Amino acid sequence: MSVEKIDNTLLNLLQSSFPLTDRPFLSLGEDLSISEEEVITRTKKLKDINFIRQISAIFDTRSMKYDSTLVAMAFDDDKLDESAKIISSHPGVTHNYKRNHLYNLWFTLAVPPDSLLGLEGTINLLGELSNSKSTRIFPTLKLFKIGVKLDMTSDDPLSSGDKDFYNEEKISRDYKLTQEDINVIKEVQEDMPLVLRPFEEIGKKIHMASEDVINCLKTFNQVGIMRRMAAILYHRKVGFRANAMGVWKISEDMIEEIATQMASFKSVSHCYRRPTYPDWPYSVFTMVHGRSIEDCKSLLRTLSELTGVKEYDALYSSKEYKKTRLKYFSDDYRVWEQKYSKDQVNAVGLNN
Repeated sequence: MSVEKIDNTLLNLLQSSFPLTDRPFLSLGEDLSISEEEVITRTKKLKDINFIRQISAIFDTRSMKYDSTLVAMAFDDDKLDESAKIISSHPGVTHNYKRNHLYNLWFTLAVPPDSLLGLEGTINLLGELSNSKSTRIFPTLKLFKIGVKLDMTSDDPLSSGDKDFYNEEKISRDYKLTQEDINVIKEVQEDMPLVLRPFEEIGKKIHMASEDVINCLKTFNQVGIMRRMAAILYHRKVGFRANAMGVWKISEDMIEEIATQMASFKSVSHCYRRPTYPDWPYSVFTMVHGRSIEDCKSLLRTLSELTGVKEYDALYSSKEYKKTRLKYFSDDYRVWEQKYSKDQVNAVGLNN
């Protein structure tokens, strides 16, 4: 199937924000000057050719009171695939990559508030099970930006600016979820049905009116529980074959100013402040995506030139072991934790 210019424009719209209206494909069609039926047909095609991974609500992990972190582990190269499989078996591991560094496996991990092991305990157990030689934990000290939006129309230069994105100020601190809220979350974190009235279809499953589902999602968005409703793409399939984790050595008094500046670039999808270690002097992490490694190098050079930060490194992913959305309010966590006996848990210094 061929991909037309209008398909790429549709992909940009779907990544930005799926309309929270009774007939969202009608709204998208009005933006594209096509019918809602054609929007649905084109969206189905883009899913069939594996351009779109899923369309769903994207929630903020910390707003949901989950503990999360980025973790780096070091393995012998000949053991890496086997160890990565063990790491990926945990339901809270959503991204798991081989990267070109001494710490050659990098993954994100989240655990729910009622985790039996907790975040640190889970990391200890994963390290023990996978025979990690060394582990570094990089929790978010401050979120400056998160939100992947790949430019499918090539209208934006690599250094173009971005103003509307999710950051630390938007995190929900004290919103209390009701059982009705949880019912909605469990449905909208799954792939969106491609029908004229998808929220009506979702509402039927949880005995809610379409309007109530939509209003619930708008509230989630307003208070920061939900970052956005949007399409997640298969990066490599749509042509973005390279990504680089740029890590920057920045003096503590300059982190706020420089990280804020880096977050303002559209091509920077993630920007965090993370802890440093004696063997890891980099305090700011940025993720960039490009159609080639040269694209990523170019953007990192631009960031370096504009900010004046000369000491940085780039870690490129050379293998993707896992990439998925985090499932909230899932029993998978408890099932995974209960797979391991008390003896195994105690062996890594944990208490059941």
